[in-house]
Amino acid sequence: MASAEAPCYTVITEDSTETPTTQELRAALQKGSDEVKLDTLRKIVVSTINGNSQPQLLMPIIQYVMPSKNKQLKKLLHFYWEVCPKYDDNGKLKQEMILVVNAIRNDLQHPNEYIRGSTLRFLQKLAKDVEILEPLVPICRSCLEHRHSYVRKNAVFAIYSIYREFENLIPDAPELIHTFLAAESDATCKRNAFVFLANCAMPKAVEYILQVFDQIPSMDELLQMSIIEVIRQDCKTDTTHRARYILLISELLNASSHAVKYEAAATLTALTQNPAAIKAAASCYINLVTRESDNNAKLIVLDRLDALRSRHGHVLDSLIMDILQILSSTDLEVRRKAIGIVLNLVSSRSVEDVVLFLKKQLQRTQEQEFEKAPEYRQLLIQSIHICAVRFSEVAATVVHALMDFLGDSNNPSALDVVAFVREVVEKFPKLRTTICEKLIQTLSEIKSGKVYRGVLWILGEYVEALPEIQQTFQELRKVLGEIPILASEQKLLDEAGGEDEDKTEDKAEVKAESTKPKVLADGTYATETAFTSMSAARLEAVKAAAKPPLRTLILGGDFFTGAVLSSALTKLVLRHSELSDDQKATNTLRAEAMLIMASVIRVGQSKFVTVPIDEDSSERIMNCIETLSELQAKPAVHELFLRDTKSAYAKMLGAQEQKAAEKKEQESAKPAAIQVDDLLAFRQFSKKAAEDLVDDHEDLVRATGADGAREDFLSNLSRISQLTGFSDPIYAEAYVKVHGFDILLDVLLVNQTADTLQNLCLDFATLGDLKLVERPSTYTIAPHSFQSIKATIKVSSTETGVIFGSILWEGPGMSEQCVILNDIHIDIMDYIKPAYCTEAQFRSMWTEFEWENRVNVSTTMSDPRDYLKHVMKATNMSCLTPEGAVSGECDFLSANMYARSLFGEDALANLSVERTEQGTIIGHVRIRSKTQGIALSLGDRITMAQKDNKPPV
Repeated sequence: MASAEAPCYTVITEDSTETPTTQELRAALQKGSDEVKLDTLRKIVVSTINGNSQPQLLMPIIQYVMPSKNKQLKKLLHFYWEVCPKYDDNGKLKQEMILVVNAIRNDLQHPNEYIRGSTLRFLQKLAKDVEILEPLVPICRSCLEHRHSYVRKNAVFAIYSIYREFENLIPDAPELIHTFLAAESDATCKRNAFVFLANCAMPKAVEYILQVFDQIPSMDELLQMSIIEVIRQDCKTDTTHRARYILLISELLNASSHAVKYEAAATLTALTQNPAAIKAAASCYINLVTRESDNNAKLIVLDRLDALRSRHGHVLDSLIMDILQILSSTDLEVRRKAIGIVLNLVSSRSVEDVVLFLKKQLQRTQEQEFEKAPEYRQLLIQSIHICAVRFSEVAATVVHALMDFLGDSNNPSALDVVAFVREVVEKFPKLRTTICEKLIQTLSEIKSGKVYRGVLWILGEYVEALPEIQQTFQELRKVLGEIPILASEQKLLDEAGGEDEDKTEDKAEVKAESTKPKVLADGTYATETAFTSMSAARLEAVKAAAKPPLRTLILGGDFFTGAVLSSALTKLVLRHSELSDDQKATNTLRAEAMLIMASVIRVGQSKFVTVPIDEDSSERIMNCIETLSELQAKPAVHELFLRDTKSAYAKMLGAQEQKAAEKKEQESAKPAAIQVDDLLAFRQFSKKAAEDLVDDHEDLVRATGADGAREDFLSNLSRISQLTGFSDPIYAEAYVKVHGFDILLDVLLVNQTADTLQNLCLDFATLGDLKLVERPSTYTIAPHSFQSIKATIKVSSTETGVIFGSILWEGPGMSEQCVILNDIHIDIMDYIKPAYCTEAQFRSMWTEFEWENRVNVSTTMSDPRDYLKHVMKATNMSCLTPEGAVSGECDFLSANMYARSLFGEDALANLSVERTEQGTIIGHVRIRSKTQGIALSLGDRITMAQKDNKPPV
C-alpha cells in the first residue's frame, strides 16, 4: 500500500522508560495468563500506533493469543489486526495473514452472535485489504440470514464497506440488500439496509420509498430520518416524485420523534415555497420549542424559525400569538430570542394583541416569583417600548401601565421605563398632559437617583400649563421635606440632644474630660471625648431617620440629582413667567425655587451629608440661582433653558431613527444589478429556492473563504517574521496567518552550511492563552537545502500572546546544536472587530467590568476629532457617540467606543480630551473589559500608535 493511503490513528502517549523489550513481550504472550496477555497486547497496540510496529511479534500473537476464547482478548485482537503491518517490503500479503484470515472466518461462523457481530464490525475497518476480504465475502453474505438482528445489521454494513471499495467482490450487492430489506422486520437492520441503498443505489432506495409509501409515517425514527435524507438528495435532481414527497413530509410533521419533525420541517421548506407548507413548517418549529426540554435545542429551532421569518415574514403573521406561548419557557435566552422574532413580525393588525400579552406577562412578574424575574421584566419593558414607539395607536394604552414600574426596586427596569416615557412624550404631544400628571403623582414612589433625574428632566421640559407647574412644585416640596434642609436637620439634631442637655453640668464636664484611645485609618491613635462620641451618635441617628425619597438622595451625596432638580425648577419658573401675567405668583415660585437650590448647596457643605457637594454640581446650581435672580435680564438664557435642550433631544431621536432606518435598508438592500457583460456561472439550471439545499460548490466556497477578499503577495510579505539571523547555521522565517480561532505558522528553514543536518527539530512554546496543536517532527536537511514546516496554534481568548522556541539538530560527531528563535508577538487586533451597543448597555457594562486601563494622551495632533479617528483605527473600535454630539467647533471632546472579540468578549473605551491654548491635546483614554488581557493589550496598542501618530502595522 502507498503511504499516502495508509489510515491515520490517534497517537497515544507512552512512557519510553516502561516499554518492555521484544523478548519480554514474547515471554509474556507465551507464558502469561489471559490478564497478562491482555495487558501485553495493549502495550503492543500502543507501540504499533506510535510507529514501533515490532513485526517479529506477529507470529507469537497468532500462536498464543489468537486461540484464546476470552472475549476481551478477542476484541483487543481486532484492534491489533487493524494496525499491525500486513504486507512485506515488496507490498505482498504476509504468509502469516493466511492464519489470521482463517481465524476471522471461524469467528464469522461462531455460534455466539456477539462474536459474529463484532467480527463483522471489525471487517468494516479492513475495507482496503482486498486479499483479506475476498475469501470472507461468502460468509458475510450468509450472515444476512442469521437469526439474530445484531449479526444481520453488522453484516449489512460490512457488505456496504466491501462494496464501496471493491465493487467487483459483490457485484450484486444492491439487489441482495434490496431483497433483504423487503423481507426484514427489525427496525435497525432495515435502516442500515436503506442507508446502503441510499449511498450505493439511489434508484432502488427511491423505489423502496414508493413501495412502502403509506407505512412510512408509522415506521421507526431512524428509518424515517434516512428516508428524509434520501428525499432531500433526490430532490436535488429533476425528480417526478416531488409532489408525493411533499405530501409525505407534511405527514411526518406530526411524527412522534422531535428529530424527525425538525428534519421534516427543514426539508419541507426546501421542497416548496407554498405559503401553506411554510406555515405548517413554522407551526412544527413552534410546537417543537414548546415541547422540547433542552434549552440548547430550543435555541437551535428558534434560529431556524427566525431564518424562515426572514424569508417569509408575511406568511407567519398569523402565528405570532403561537410564538408568544414560547415565553412560558423558564430560560431567559429562549424568551429573548422568541421576543426578537415577535418584534420582527408584529404589524398594525397584531400589535394590540401582542402588547396586551406582554402587559399580562409583566404583571405576572410582580405577582409570582420567576427565575431571573428582574431581567425578564426588563426585557418585557424594552419590548413594549419598541412596539409603542413603532405603532402610535398603542402608546397611550401602555405608557400609564409602564409608569407603575418607576418605583421598581430593579433599577434597570425603572430606567427603561424612564427612557420609554421620555421618547413617547416627545413623539406624541397629545399624551404629554396625562403623562406629566401621572409622573407628578409617582414622584413619591421613586427610589433611584437615575430615575429621579429622568423624571425631573421630563417634568422640566414638558410641563406647560400653569396648574401643572403649581402641582409639580407642591409634589416636589413633599418629596424634599421641610425647607431649608440644613435648618430642619439641625433642628432634629438639637431635639435629639435635648435630653442630654438637661443633665447636670458637672457630669457633662466629667464626661468631656474622660478619654479613650481610638485607632485611625492610618493606624495611629487619636483621642476622642465621650461628649464628642455622643454627638456623633446623635448625628448618625438623625441621618438614619426616615425621610422623604428626594431628600434622602441629596443627604446621601447624590448632588447630581440636586443639580438636575435645580435645572428643572429653573425651567418651570421661566415657563411660568412667560405664560402668566401674575407677577406675584411668579415671584413666589421664583423665591421658593431659589430657596430650594440654596438649601441644597448649604446642606452639601454641612456635616449632615455623606460626602460634600462637588464643584460641578455646586457651579451648576449657582448658575440656576443666578438665572432666576435676573429673570427678565437675559432672554437668551430663556431660549437655552426652554427650547435648546428639548430640540437637542429631538435631534438625538431623529439621528437614532435615521441610523435604524439606514441599517434596515442596508439589510434589505437588493444586490447590485448584473451587467450585460458579466460572466454567467451555470452551476445548475434549477434555481435553489431556500438555503437548506446548499450545493457542494457553496459549501466549498464557505469552507475555503474564497468569497472574501484574496490576499495579495505584498500583504503576505508584511506578515513574515524573521526568526534567526542571516549568519546563523540555519536561517528561519515564519509567515503568520490568523484564520478564525487558529494561527497558522508556515516556517521556512534554510540550511546555510555544507553539512547535512540530521534529526532537526523545530520546537515551539507559547505564552498566554495559546496552545500548540501538533507535536514536533524531526527532519533531515541536505546542505544548502530548504525545508517548509507548518504548525497550528489554537487561540482561546483575546490576549496578546507570544510564540517562542528553538531549533535543535545533530551536528558533526553526534553533538547537539541549537539556535534560539526570535519571539513572535500575536496581534490582538486580529481578534477584535468594531461592534455596536446601546447607551444603556454600555453604561451597564462599564459599571460591571472591573479591569480598567488608563492611558494618558501624548500626541502632536491638534484636532480632537482627528485623534478620535486615530484611536478608533488603531484599536478597531466603533464610536457609539452620535456624529451630531461630536460635530462643531469645541475644545473639549468626550466619546464612547466599543468593540467585541471573536470569543464574545466586550471591550469598552472612553476618550476624554481637551485642546489647550498652545494647540496641543491633553486628556486620557479609559479602557474597561471583563478580562485583564484586553484592557492591557488595547492600552499598549494606543501607546504604540501615539509614538508616530500612525497605528502600528
